Amino acid sequence: MMATLRWGIASAGKISHDFVSALHTLPANEHKLIAVAAQQLSRAQDFANLHNIPKAFDDYEKLALDKDIDIVYIGTIHPQHFDIGMMMLKHGKHILCEKPLTMNLKQTTELINYARSKKLFLMEAVWSRCFPVYDAIRKELASGNIGDIHQVTASFGFGLSNVYRVVKKELGGGTILDLGIYCLQFVCLVYNNEMPESIKASGVLNEDGVDISMSATLLYKGNRTATITTQGFVNLTNDASICGTKGIIKVPNFWCPTTVELPSGTLNFPLPQLNHKINFINSAGLSYEAAEARACILKGLIESPKITHDTSLLLARLEDEIRKQLGVVYSQDA
Repeated sequence: MMATLRWGIASAGKISHDFVSALHTLPANEHKLIAVAAQQLSRAQDFANLHNIPKAFDDYEKLALDKDIDIVYIGTIHPQHFDIGMMMLKHGKHILCEKPLTMNLKQTTELINYARSKKLFLMEAVWSRCFPVYDAIRKELASGNIGDIHQVTASFGFGLSNVYRVVKKELGGGTILDLGIYCLQFVCLVYNNEMPESIKASGVLNEDGVDISMSATLLYKGNRTATITTQGFVNLTNDASICGTKGIIKVPNFWCPTTVELPSGTLNFPLPQLNHKINFINSAGLSYEAAEARACILKGLIESPKITHDTSLLLARLEDEIRKQLGVVYSQDA
């Protein structure tokens, strides 16, 4: 089994830039960049030059066919995830795919089943789950220090009205898939992937029929509740909390946290230093999910215990239900 994981990068966009910048913080004998592909060769070449990547392609299939690549990071827009994912799996590549894994439960089920049939590693890049803060949260929950949990809250919002991919339906726009997934994964972590007994959601759709804001209440058995909010009009507090009968856990920047406030005190986990300017807050933490992918593949796993296939299926099911209640329908749902 290879000790060095050889990466191909699908897309030369902003998140791929941040991911590759973070990858450079990991040991060179553990992670190696082989190639990048974009729809325009010039973009792929510029990206390759900036990040010292040997090969640049103008077609994602060339990544799939490259025998030097073990794993492909898919950083394209959501609607392309399924087709590119299936292509990579078909050619024997492991996958780390940006969230949401696909556009809906139907696609997610098909992609996961295919990865399982090929015995290839597939992980939805819910990077939050790989941060050291999340290990601390899991430990605190397991300890029972905060007692019986009755309420989880998570809010995630930015002024995104001018971000084209968020407001256009054909680009997979909307806050549910872009931001809501982070709130949902936090709730699912706390409530152990339980399916809620009921979900009530409402929100505001734009003229293109995608949600620019959403609020949902999830009710679980045993008088447990979760409240999530997403926003594309204004910035929210962007934090999460877990409220139990004996105490509260607070998580600032819960989707990429470097601190967590426990009843016993605050824990801090500084990020690695990057050489490049980045597009998104705390992107150095993308290194954690890359390290997790390698650790899993070295053990012969086809899924990460931190973001299991069942977690991805549950997230897709919840996203589908919330979209249905708001009336957000994509062409992929047909």
